[in-house]
Amino acid sequence: MGMNVMRVGAVLVVLAFGTGCLTTQGTGPARAEFEDIPIPSALAYLEDRAVIIESPGVKAARLLYRGRVSVATLAPALRSGLESNGWRSVSSTTTAPQGTILIYEKDRSAVQLRLWEDIFFTYVELTASRLTPAVSAPAASTIPTATR
Repeated sequence: MGMNVMRVGAVLVVLAFGTGCLTTQGTGPARAEFEDIPIPSALAYLEDRAVIIESPGVKAARLLYRGRVSVATLAPALRSGLESNGWRSVSSTTTAPQGTILIYEKDRSAVQLRLWEDIFFTYVELTASRLTPAVSAPAASTIPTATR
């Protein structure tokens, strides 16, 4: 029985590493709120790890994705997708403990992407905020005044 367990374990390891050649071609939006942030199709959205905040003046989100693609391949694909959608690079930092951090801005929006790898997956944590036009107060000329 011990040999069967070892064989199954070896097969799982081979299957896990055999699927590492996923393509990053084709993208989808991060979410409807952030439709201009393309995410490579090689990444799966981890909905149970998402935090989304919506109010009349701001939309913000922390979204997590993972896939079997290297950071070296993924970072340029993310940069290209953001820049082709009008995002401007603010900074790019790579450090061993935190991975790669890309920060972009556009109009009244900001996005930070943090990329890192573990043994099986590459993760992308997307933190975005977008200011939305606030409901404006009526113009002074349209406010009824009391007449005496």
